Amino acid sequence: MNQSIKARISKSLGLLFLLVFCVSCSVATLPYDLTKGTLTSAYKLTKFTVTSAYGTCKVIYKVGEFTFSIVQAPMDWPMTKDYQSIDGLPPKVAIGKGRVKKAPYVVMGKRYVPMSVEKSRSYREIGIASWYGQETLRQKGGTMTANGEAFDPGQLTAAHKHLPLPTYVRVTNLQNRRSIIVRVNDRGPFVPGRIIDMSAGAAKRLGFYEQGTARVQVETVQVSET
Repeated sequence: MNQSIKARISKSLGLLFLLVFCVSCSVATLPYDLTKGTLTSAYKLTKFTVTSAYGTCKVIYKVGEFTFSIVQAPMDWPMTKDYQSIDGLPPKVAIGKGRVKKAPYVVMGKRYVPMSVEKSRSYREIGIASWYGQETLRQKGGTMTANGEAFDPGQLTAAHKHLPLPTYVRVTNLQNRRSIIVRVNDRGPFVPGRIIDMSAGAAKRLGFYEQGTARVQVETVQVSET
């Protein structure tokens, strides 16, 4: 093969590589990652109901070593965030009808569309976590999450813009490698550049309560009821 032919082949291969590279760079991405087989191990979820000394009915969920106490909030409690609508309805009407799990919602004039339950099973994302909850202590009585639960800053819960409610996720602090499972029962954070809003209690367990934010990995956990 003479030098002229070799040069043309080399030039053609170079152009082909450049074309493939440019095409791959132009692919649009979702605001979150969907990767198959995020967690291969499933967790057993046990559930039971108890009555407190005050007559309040609680549903207790256990996922692995983590325990979650769920109380439905009174409908006259204010909500944690300024939800303008959920599923096209006034927020508390949607909550009363049980239409919040994966319903579109509007906050501060912006419409958000959560992912389907099926897609959520392969969700994984790395980004910045923050925490919220102290501001709710100023509310009389308490506050209500987007799915109608009583918000407790001490519980291991979180807010997410796109996951169905509720969803269990494992959150790992990539700075100190601490890892916990939390129950996503609210919406947010609505601050650019942040992917999850943890309760104050969850932030303390992950070791970023004092600094306010941390770089984390968030991935859904598959649970099955026993």
